[in-house]
Amino acid sequence: MSTYLTILGFNSAIPTINSSPTAQLLEIEERHFLIDCGEGTQVQLRKAKARFSKINHIFISHLHGDHCFGLPGLIASFRLLGRDTPIHVYGPKGIKKMLETIFTITETHRGFDVIYHELDKDSSEKIYEDSRVEVYTIPLDHRIYCNGYLFKEKPKDRHLNMKEIAKYSEIESCDYHNIKAGKDFVLSDGYVLKNEILTLDPAPPVSYAFCSDTRYLETVLPIIKNVTVLYHESTFLHDLKEMADYTGHSTALEAATIAQKAEVGKLILGHFSNRYGDLTVFTDEARTIFPNTFLPKALESVKI
Repeated sequence: MSTYLTILGFNSAIPTINSSPTAQLLEIEERHFLIDCGEGTQVQLRKAKARFSKINHIFISHLHGDHCFGLPGLIASFRLLGRDTPIHVYGPKGIKKMLETIFTITETHRGFDVIYHELDKDSSEKIYEDSRVEVYTIPLDHRIYCNGYLFKEKPKDRHLNMKEIAKYSEIESCDYHNIKAGKDFVLSDGYVLKNEILTLDPAPPVSYAFCSDTRYLETVLPIIKNVTVLYHESTFLHDLKEMADYTGHSTALEAATIAQKAEVGKLILGHFSNRYGDLTVFTDEARTIFPNTFLPKALESVKI
């Protein structure tokens, strides 16, 4: 079962004709997680042919408009589309007041529950878990309280080696669950069939780290160590590092340095300042430190 990331928007601050503010859709283990929700996100979701009803969890990094102004409209659209199941919203303390104030003033009647998970800790914490996936916060350093998010698959069951299993008539289909879970099988004569004979290694679990607006911050390194794919903001090139520090952002060189030190598999840059027309300058700079760096492509689904 593959994991896909669709980047709906990746520019900073102001929407343009050809690009949208930050928003991503992560499909992992049949879960559909929306990460940030800048202005126009629901239009981008439409273009991506995403199923709105599949989105049950929304993760907002911080309460700057280019990361959350699309959220009230999206939730209102859920009602118009007939939603009657709860939606979970994770974000900084204050997100409930922001949304509920808008819903009250505009008399938006939802017909379903919005369950808020307000965040205010400065250390990484697990905020979501089910049988297949865990989600952790990644505390960042921006002008206001901000988190990134780490999404991790749990280790999968082993695969049955049916060629080997077929040699033993005593093994029945009712035994498959225990064998996939890693247990040995004992034959009637007491001989123990080791699990590594009866199974094959599963695909390694994948992980995805989303680092939203932040200054260069090495405290993220142990949290994102060895992730399969890292998205890291790179608003400026390194010649504007002073401006990056002042505004609470990173440069492409700094994002690449984080990727290198964390030994991630792949780096995707984003949140580019509108001052840059040719975005290849970002990969040119980053690849001097971390060669496996890429630019996002709006609405392209990337396999993780």
